[in-house]
Amino acid sequence: MGSLQVVGEAIHSTNQDFEWKFELRPSIIRSMNNLRRMDLNLLVTLHALLSERHISRAALRLHRSQPAVSHALAHLRRLFDDPLLVRRAGKLELTARASALMPPLTEALEQLGALLDPPEFDPASAQRTFRMAMSDYGARVLLPGLVRTLRTLSPGIDLVVSQASRESMLADVIDGEIEMALGVFPGRHPDAVRAHTLFVEDFACLADASTLPARGALDREAWLARPHVLVALRAESDNEIDRALARDGLHRRVAMTLPHWGVANDLIAGTDLILTVARRNLDSVVTDPRMRIFAPPLAIAPFDFDLIWHQRRESDPAHTWLRDTVMRVAQMGHAATTD
Repeated sequence: MGSLQVVGEAIHSTNQDFEWKFELRPSIIRSMNNLRRMDLNLLVTLHALLSERHISRAALRLHRSQPAVSHALAHLRRLFDDPLLVRRAGKLELTARASALMPPLTEALEQLGALLDPPEFDPASAQRTFRMAMSDYGARVLLPGLVRTLRTLSPGIDLVVSQASRESMLADVIDGEIEMALGVFPGRHPDAVRAHTLFVEDFACLADASTLPARGALDREAWLARPHVLVALRAESDNEIDRALARDGLHRRVAMTLPHWGVANDLIAGTDLILTVARRNLDSVVTDPRMRIFAPPLAIAPFDFDLIWHQRRESDPAHTWLRDTVMRVAQMGHAATTD
């Protein structure tokens, strides 16, 4: 007489006829009783709360009111007998129990989503707010094209754009404060962070044409003798240009440091200042007869301009669509600059 354990005990056999008898284990009975108390919507709300770590943003993501989400959190705390989210230094953080819940919860919801085969994302009718971070440079070279594309293809999508340092943008992606970030992120990323290089950028110099020799460029000695403009969020921050100089034991005089890429171009005309920046930032002055763009008289390594996001966003069709849109806009911008 054979036996088979499925969720308990199954089975007698007599002359090829089978009689099925299920005896559920106590642990499974307890699990089923717990599931009866758990609405699937509560699991979705729990995932949003643990991902966003913010009640208002979770409510926005779920298209529910903040009081409703707060009430759901109170219910979840009773069900799990754990606070799940606790406030520290003005921000909500996951408890140890909540951190342990996050991976299996994410997997379970993704499997349920695949099982139910949800409809594909429709950009034309979607209503969604996305939080993005990018530098002033990123906003200058990508945001106009992205906004025009969104207004045409998906007018119901709203963007909230912030600016921060590279380190802060990466931390905000990891913490779920923003959906994605665009910028320069050298070095190895945490395993949970996904990255796509939108384009590779090099550097160019800008000067008042009347201050340059007839050939329209400066050799290294003349370039170093001129005062320079540095674009950086912090005056003491590291940058590619000064790293390149330091490798050759050289130093330039920075006469002006400012955090704004856009206005930097406007400071050059009528002065002896030299601006060395990412080449795409100079697109607006290419046709200005007062100005001259020329190659730096030293080797400065190009850099990757990346789009980064957290792996928890991978299964979100709206997020996938927006990522693809950003990539297309960047590609169109690259094609325009190389024509």
